[in-house]
Amino acid sequence: MRLSPRIVALCVALLVSHPATSADLPQRWVSAGGALSEWVSTLGGESKLVGVDTTTQHPDSLKALPSIGYQRQLSAEGILSLRPQILIGTEEMGPPAVIAQIRNAGVQVELFSAQPDLPTLQGNLQHLGKLLGAEDRATQVFLSYQQQIDQQKARVTRSQFKQKAPGVLLLLGHAGGKPLIAGKGTAAEWLLQQAGGHNLATHTGYKPFSVESLASLNPDVLVFSDRALSGDAAKAALFKENPILSSTRAAKEGRVVELDPTLLVGGLGPRLPDELKRLSDAFYPDAADQ
Repeated sequence: MRLSPRIVALCVALLVSHPATSADLPQRWVSAGGALSEWVSTLGGESKLVGVDTTTQHPDSLKALPSIGYQRQLSAEGILSLRPQILIGTEEMGPPAVIAQIRNAGVQVELFSAQPDLPTLQGNLQHLGKLLGAEDRATQVFLSYQQQIDQQKARVTRSQFKQKAPGVLLLLGHAGGKPLIAGKGTAAEWLLQQAGGHNLATHTGYKPFSVESLASLNPDVLVFSDRALSGDAAKAALFKENPILSSTRAAKEGRVVELDPTLLVGGLGPRLPDELKRLSDAFYPDAADQ
């Protein structure tokens, strides 16, 4: 019995349009970006990760994976030794020659945007969900995230009825050294704004300021993030290396808040909503229990 051309065409169309199975998707992943690594874990793909960069510090289980170094200073040899099928990262990943070398070796390279806003995050999660075979999960995760951000905005609005938005500076340093100040267009500024703070820095990106400039801006709150130290040691090093900070209103009133530097890498990550609440409590202490 011969099949009609119409039936043959229909069968071919069904085969071509058949969705990819899990076996068709990449199974050995390397991630060069803390936020992306966390999202892979959140979407149920942690078991596929075979290597991560040094900005990946959460969840703790990922620290046991082989390190490929810092996301901006990757080595093709180190990554290829892990036999990955896919490398994911943002535009922060590099250098370009290494990325090209990895592509030429047959590894799928997928780039994501680190732009700190919700539309970008939605696109990133959809992209990741497709690569992981978890598109429905990615949609649900984004909707939950968006709901948390909306709730945060409402909370800030209520707080600002009672208190003016505090002037804030976010300092990013290393072992207390001369810090970079987070300006416009950074994940740090997005974080400050969503927490209800007014970023006093007017430049774009991260730039060093003179100590005199730091003092003259006289922030109500100082948020600091150290890439080498943490806790009391980080705070002590910051003030030791930059003693003029002690003259700011924030220091005199004890409004100095530490921030995990990995929250500022690779765009908006899954831990940010909880961090926003913590910062808001510091910005609006009278509303912290509301």
